[in-house]
Amino acid sequence: MWKDTSGRALTDYPRPSVAVDVAVLTFRAGRLAVVVVRSEDGRFALPGTFLHVGERLADAAARALREKAGLPVVDFRQLAVFDDPDRDERGWVLSVGHVAAVPADRLSPNALLIDLPGTEITAPLRFDHSTIVARAVAELRRQYGGEVDPNGLCGNEFTVLELRRLYEAVFGHRLPKDSFRRHVINDLVDTGHSSMDAVGRPAALFTRVPSAALSPAVRTFLESAGRQ
Repeated sequence: MWKDTSGRALTDYPRPSVAVDVAVLTFRAGRLAVVVVRSEDGRFALPGTFLHVGERLADAAARALREKAGLPVVDFRQLAVFDDPDRDERGWVLSVGHVAAVPADRLSPNALLIDLPGTEITAPLRFDHSTIVARAVAELRRQYGGEVDPNGLCGNEFTVLELRRLYEAVFGHRLPKDSFRRHVINDLVDTGHSSMDAVGRPAALFTRVPSAALSPAVRTFLESAGRQ
């Protein structure tokens, strides 16, 4: 049996329980939203579960999404470890947070969603899940500042207005329409199709250039526009 220099074995050290929690973000009705489930006490929480013996973190996260949120196939990634010793009233539990961004039409019709107006949670979540959501939104901003809608939240085809509404939801403030168009238009492809806008006028439909990196100037614009 392995022992450290003080003669103590691994089993001599107290160990926390390990959980996984997944913040699944989506975009609907002009707002970001996050998928939640009802916990045993009736409060809302992120889909999560405890790690089983011999199980990988990614497998536990996929199991939580499949069994608790009805999401069998989700492209998620690890976000951060949340290790405040007092984060869970049941005991010493550290959570490995994960994040995903999924188009609304790929969610289960029975999925529970909480809107994030201004990227702030509108209902208290159990444990420190509101903190996990805030970190997930920050990660989404990092992504969307570097590439046009990398998660396809606007669908395959969209108008510039629809894309701007998505970016306003992600970054939490209004974006000047002419400036926004100028910053992103070179990373869009005109499909040759059109859609009627809110006042019944035809509006061009675009698709994004796959994996095209936005310039640092675009990120600066997206982050600073709300402070002008």
